[in-house]
Amino acid sequence: MSKLSVIAKLTAADGKSAELETALAGLIAAAEEESGLEIYSVHAAKDEPGVYWFFELYTGDDAMAVHGKGDGMKAAMGAVGGLLAGRPEVIMMSPVAAKGLDI
Repeated sequence: MSKLSVIAKLTAADGKSAELETALAGLIAAAEEESGLEIYSVHAAKDEPGVYWFFELYTGDDAMAVHGKGDGMKAAMGAVGGLLAGRPEVIMMSPVAAKGLDI
């Protein structure tokens, strides 16, 4: 089974960055319910206030297919939605090589 990696860009609505950061922390906590989700991390862009990047690593397509389906993730994702300036930009990838990750 091939692992799947995802990069996602989220942009906060005007004046909502602090609130969004709190909601994003809730997503990270809720991700504990997903066993096939190996890495789920969010990062603030240094040069773009209000822009956040997710890096996600899944054990495979099956793990990605259930992402966000648990009650905790549904609630956390709902809290994030109203704080965004628009739809997240999502890029799906297949890992090739990495230091510090078992891919």
